[in-house]
Amino acid sequence: MRTVVLVEGASDRAAIEALAAVRGLDLAATAVELVPMGGATSIRHFLAELDGADVRLAGLCDAAEEGWFRRGLERAGYGRPRDRSDLEVLGFFVCDADLEDELIRALGVPAVERVVEASGDLRSLRALQKQPAQRDRPAADQVRRFLGSGSGRKLRYARLLVEALAPEQVPRPLDRLLAHVTAG
Repeated sequence: MRTVVLVEGASDRAAIEALAAVRGLDLAATAVELVPMGGATSIRHFLAELDGADVRLAGLCDAAEEGWFRRGLERAGYGRPRDRSDLEVLGFFVCDADLEDELIRALGVPAVERVVEASGDLRSLRALQKQPAQRDRPAADQVRRFLGSGSGRKLRYARLLVEALAPEQVPRPLDRLLAHVTAG
């Protein structure tokens, strides 16, 4: 049976693909398809498109979008998920606060900065940190802002940060999602 994983965007897909590659898993060979929806508000549309299809569903979303996923799943007839535990039973996992936040907390700011430096972007990060609006913010918030700015940066760093993780550092939502979709 084919598994369709609904994710908010391309950076989520890149992170899952990177983690699968690190673990030596071939998602295509196990009939796992990662579908970026262009935002959580599109979940109802994608669930309607998949209605009646012989697929197993799973997903990943940010904490702020959890309600969209719960309501979408309920309207599509997947029960009434009241909390994250209910979502996980259905194969849907929530990042606190988002994927970038999960990766920054897992690696720690110094390790993220080493990845940024290795990618040749440390000067840009330091410039952002010197901006008046950023100076007094915690370093993790500065790095998160940096990852979310600049064309293609979220996508590129999703993969690089996942590749920098030690096995025991993998954020729970990514770890659980991948385990769910690759389980027999």
